[in-house]
Amino acid sequence: MSKKSVGIVKKQFVTFTNEFTFESGNTISPITIAYEAYGKLNKDKTNVILVIHALSGDSHAAGYYAEGDKKPGWWDILIGPDKTLDTNKYFIICSNILGGCQGSTGPCSIDPKTNKHYGLNFPIITILDMVKAQKFLLDYLEIKELHCVLGGSMGGMQVLEWVINYPLMVKHAIVVASTHSLSAQSIA
Repeated sequence: MSKKSVGIVKKQFVTFTNEFTFESGNTISPITIAYEAYGKLNKDKTNVILVIHALSGDSHAAGYYAEGDKKPGWWDILIGPDKTLDTNKYFIICSNILGGCQGSTGPCSIDPKTNKHYGLNFPIITILDMVKAQKFLLDYLEIKELHCVLGGSMGGMQVLEWVINYPLMVKHAIVVASTHSLSAQSIA
């Protein structure tokens, strides 16, 4: 384990019982959001950086789950004490996207109406839906301002949605290797 690592981390979960309305108009309840947090939140909660993962990522952005763990979080090289995303200065949050398969509610989750996996009955999800779920989490944590939102690829698309939908909340935005839309060829 690197001495500049955030060290041992634990995935956290929060479940919201209020109804979540998707951009399509479909609703589900409850929803669970899985997330990890690194660093310390300052008194006025203004040192928050929201890191958003790409399609193939998850909330494990930094640190290790156990001593001897050989695989750190996917952006461990950037997140930690004295690193680019300095946990001595910033409180960094990375949540698993809604619809993902790493702890947040998605197609593998149990639909309380049927007691079966949602499967293909899980509502079609958009980038805006992912951002709305992240906003649920930040509201729960009573965070009203983001020093920065950053993400690459599909995470960058979410950053753009943050800037469009919550411009007064986001002070800085970093979009990495992303775009505002995808063509059919790109999706294929």
